[in-house]
Amino acid sequence: MEFRRKYLARMVHLAAVGGLCLAGGIGNAHADALNLGTVSASNGSTASAESQKSAPHQAPSKTPLKATQPTAVISHHYIKNNVQLSENYGSIAAVSPSVAVTDPNGPGLMESQFLSLRGFQDGQFNVTFDGIPWGDSNDFTHHSTNYFMANDIGHVNVDRGPGSASTIGDATFGGTIAIRSKMPSAAPGLVATLSTGSFNTQVQGLQFDTGNMQHYHDARAFLDIENLSSDGYLTYSSQKRQNYFFKVLRPIGDNTLLTFVAMHNDIHQNVPIGATMAQIRKYGWNYGLSNDPTQQNYYGYNYDKISTYMAYIGLSAVLGDGIRVDNKLYTYGYNHAGYNGADPNGETPNGTNIGNALDAQYGTTLYANDVPGQRMTMVYQSVGDTLRFVQPIAIGDLKYGMWFDHQWNTRSQYEIDWTLGGALNINAGKAGPFGATDRLMYDTLDSAQPYLELDWRITPSLTLTPGVRYAWFKRYLDAQVNQGPTNAPATVSKTWSDAIPSVALHYQVAPHWTAYGQVAKGFLAPNLNLFYTADPNSSINSVKPETTMNYQAGTAYQTRKLALSGDVYYIDFNNSVASRTVAGNTVWYNQGGVIYQGVEGSATVYVGGGFSGYVNGSLNSAKTKTTHQWIANVPKTTAVVGVVYNHGALYGSLLDKYVGSSYGDSGETQPINAYSVANLSLGYKLDAGLAHPVDVRLKIDNLLDKKTIINLAGYTGGANTPLYWTLPSRSMELSVSSKF
Repeated sequence: MEFRRKYLARMVHLAAVGGLCLAGGIGNAHADALNLGTVSASNGSTASAESQKSAPHQAPSKTPLKATQPTAVISHHYIKNNVQLSENYGSIAAVSPSVAVTDPNGPGLMESQFLSLRGFQDGQFNVTFDGIPWGDSNDFTHHSTNYFMANDIGHVNVDRGPGSASTIGDATFGGTIAIRSKMPSAAPGLVATLSTGSFNTQVQGLQFDTGNMQHYHDARAFLDIENLSSDGYLTYSSQKRQNYFFKVLRPIGDNTLLTFVAMHNDIHQNVPIGATMAQIRKYGWNYGLSNDPTQQNYYGYNYDKISTYMAYIGLSAVLGDGIRVDNKLYTYGYNHAGYNGADPNGETPNGTNIGNALDAQYGTTLYANDVPGQRMTMVYQSVGDTLRFVQPIAIGDLKYGMWFDHQWNTRSQYEIDWTLGGALNINAGKAGPFGATDRLMYDTLDSAQPYLELDWRITPSLTLTPGVRYAWFKRYLDAQVNQGPTNAPATVSKTWSDAIPSVALHYQVAPHWTAYGQVAKGFLAPNLNLFYTADPNSSINSVKPETTMNYQAGTAYQTRKLALSGDVYYIDFNNSVASRTVAGNTVWYNQGGVIYQGVEGSATVYVGGGFSGYVNGSLNSAKTKTTHQWIANVPKTTAVVGVVYNHGALYGSLLDKYVGSSYGDSGETQPINAYSVANLSLGYKLDAGLAHPVDVRLKIDNLLDKKTIINLAGYTGGANTPLYWTLPSRSMELSVSSKF
């Protein structure tokens, strides 16, 4: 017991060292700057009977007292008890204010659609993993089903602002969703998990924990293997997924901690692109794909095969004079082979132009009934490093560091004939020697961001945090066949850079009450689609980077009985770029300036007997400066209301998420009605006479089985008919797990 107490104390100290190196001081509570957490045997999944009886523990989301901008922390306790094993980080974040997300195929059973923070869309905000920014170089978006599974997430922080100078990443100006991996357990064992649910969804998991390894310098690690299969809510839209996740912590001496994390994910999924109103009326709310091989929406023609990986090695240490350092060297990659019918919604008739050796001397032969389609590849890899220092000085903490990332990317797409087994659709009117090539491209993105920041403790209660980050981006494109209207070859390069200042003020009003204010600039370099023009060298000079000026202020209050927070924000957004989707392809255009403004708040009240009430809400506005019309995909309001029960071995929650009305396209067109979804979670730790209890959980999404349209999915490629996503029907998951 004495050894265990000393060991736990040591690991707590070392984890705090790593967290503080990353945090750089108590005044900054940005998601990339939060403490990594302490190592504990529970990993946050259990709590003492006394700590259960508190609002901060039971809160689905809460704002930390250290916050210098609007922040929602979603704990491992909430994730374990309320999130289906198939779900992704987007649906976890949705419990916080001003966040909305669409999962059309059921919980986590296709990539999240229209994930937004205050109306900023994916690609306009960061997603980080253990402080590492990641995403696609072409448009800064993310693939939610292709990296992390819910069982390996420790907690998620949602920062609704550009952060401080030490907030690194390509798309910080819209906010950050920061995912933290969970800690290895202090106790060895094997955790087996089985779950079954709606849409024939099955999840099998096996996690091995080494516990404290005395003979390996007190290291600890876990390996988690997850297998998921589902038919999906939408017709013929199945998913199969395998995920492997490994994490090890290895102390080196008393002041250094080495961390290694690696994951690998394989997925095969059939991919619908939305349904027309006529299709919904004829085939039902869950219309996705068909089983007819003579049609372009046949599920055998519309699927993705994707393999991804991510790994990093991190070193956190306390050096001389109390200087703290945190360094992470990382790499991640994405390998995607995608296939689809040319127009899965049926407005473009069948028929291909195929030339063969016999016909070459006479011209081409028209195969009028053959099914046309496309096959694509996208392969990218990133390597990078994050280096952070925190140096105590007389007036506070000086924070400085550097992030660098290099990503290279190859992309191709060809017109094919599915009836002939995927043969090239020669003479389809495209580029290349056979007239079948839509794109054949190689591009790179280099990002470098040094920063300098000071936590100036003016008084014990008042901290001023000024800082500046320099953002530098360089894009390079070498395309034999460029994506765009002409498919002409293109070689082009462009560099953008800017200084991004910020200043925040944090005041400790009372021991349980803090207030903050922040002014910060946001900056986002143009996407690669800027180069998709007939003359990219001229077009790059006409489009400026997107920028924002953010003004926000808020407060946070926490006691055992009450966790309360609120904030107001005003964002002046310049050079906004908007998009619309046609036949599954996204087209971008300049929308001018936009003013974002709103009010946000959340509260958890512990009422006693294991019960807490929870409510959060937001009033959001995002309108163009010229026409004062709403921009697309910005819910006017969001809210969550419900009750949580946690006492001893029993857990329960009933939470209703409300998403206000919005517009699916610019010019206040394609109105989308407001909707709400009630979710129920029940859990019990059953003493079955084993060494560890059996954890039994039942989770029900869309408890009332509501049916409605929730998003505009895009437009067809034929008649430009609107496509829609609908709310998935009621889904249930029953899971059983135990440690051996």
